Amino acid sequence: MEFSQLSVGDNLPETTWFKITQQQINEFAVATGDHQWIHIDQERCAKESPFGTTIAHGFLSASLMPMMFEQIITLDPTRNTMLNYGIDSLRFLEPVRVDDYIKYQFKVADVEQKPTGKLFKVAAQVDIKNRDKPALVGTFLTLLIGK
Repeated sequence: MEFSQLSVGDNLPETTWFKITQQQINEFAVATGDHQWIHIDQERCAKESPFGTTIAHGFLSASLMPMMFEQIITLDPTRNTMLNYGIDSLRFLEPVRVDDYIKYQFKVADVEQKPTGKLFKVAAQVDIKNRDKPALVGTFLTLLIGK
């Protein structure tokens, strides 16, 4: 799907399943400085965590969104540039455990013309394989600058 052609109400195809590994969690901890034991201490989590294993940082799932979004949309780089414009809402509903598989669903909630381009409000949900509750739901903002 060409991003510039999306309209309010458009449901984008689901992404493929993506496995969350301990290495990704550890690298995210280093990048963000968030080294809480619930994320990185596998032995302690096996004994003390209510989840029985390490869990991914909520913002790890959110930060993977651009990569997953690129699986399902196209953009003409000679005509357009996409900029992260922020987040209107974000809720972490279910922890993503190490070795879980997640996938993303997107729906265009609104499109607003700005002086520099079109502002897309995209409702997103991250599903966890074999779980009823999503990992996160939110509305992400992307500014499409272009000709």
